[in-house]
Amino acid sequence: MSSYPTKPTFAGDSEERIKRFLATASHDLQSPLRHIAMYAELLLDDLEETLDGEQLQSLRMIMEKAQTAQRLTKALMSLAGGTPQVTPEEVDLQALAESVWGELTDETAVGEATLESNGLPSIRTDPALFGLVLRHLLTNALMYRSEAAPHVAIAAERAGTDWLIRISDNGAGIDPAYRERIFEPFWKLPKPGTVQGAGLGLTTAREFLTALGGDISLEHSDESGSRFVIRLPIA
Repeated sequence: MSSYPTKPTFAGDSEERIKRFLATASHDLQSPLRHIAMYAELLLDDLEETLDGEQLQSLRMIMEKAQTAQRLTKALMSLAGGTPQVTPEEVDLQALAESVWGELTDETAVGEATLESNGLPSIRTDPALFGLVLRHLLTNALMYRSEAAPHVAIAAERAGTDWLIRISDNGAGIDPAYRERIFEPFWKLPKPGTVQGAGLGLTTAREFLTALGGDISLEHSDESGSRFVIRLPIA
């Protein structure tokens, strides 16, 4: 059985910077997202009889994604304020994983990437928050690839009162020198030839999972790839 580290205590300055970053970015995004969702809904009401099936589906997708983004920004603001807003519901993990994977492979144009995730269960969690956790992990798997075509496997099993969800990739692996740092805020794994980002992906994923009553850890990593394990309460 794997052991799960307690949530790390970051230096005060870093924690305050994260809170300010999350609160400011989330607040500034609320208004444009609200307008996107509102105008998409108005267009659906006005044009539903004149659009074909594909056009209607695209417009509904715009509205749904804007509404999901609104929920995420509200959750980020509540997280920054110390009172995370969590809305648990029954989530088809298989469908969620396939949806996130489809979006990412379209965005990154990594056409040869494959996902192995058959038979994942339904879990009770916040779909927006957990979807973002999956997005961060799958993005890293596609970004830190090896010379082989990216392959990601997601598996879930019950362990007492928890779900253990393992996400494995065949990427380049994580240097042992960096394994204690990957969850630190504003730190990103070095990758030659790329522009360094904010370095908040895994930090945010861990914060969201903490809000959901769970945790995440790096279970294994070597030259054949990495495996993260997510723990989530069943109820």
